[in-house]
Amino acid sequence: MFASAEEYLASGYIAETSCLVSDVMMAGMSGLALHERIRALGYAPPTIFITAFPGPDLEARALANGALAVLEKPVDAGTIAHWLHIALDSA
Repeated sequence: MFASAEEYLASGYIAETSCLVSDVMMAGMSGLALHERIRALGYAPPTIFITAFPGPDLEARALANGALAVLEKPVDAGTIAHWLHIALDSA
């Protein structure tokens, strides 16, 4: 776990990431901006976004940029387990 998108980007773990689970709204860089930056660097880990503020525009943007899912908070344990299974099977 990382305290921010910026901390994750500086960590050196991007190439080793099997699945990225990120909040959309974070202090500093948003989860969507983080995902776009990772893709621009040439990496495409299966990505699951979690948000308290879902909407069709957010979901469309995330999925168009290659995200696997956008889940609404609070996320049910079975739902996150389902998407993690899909993400890790595709990695």
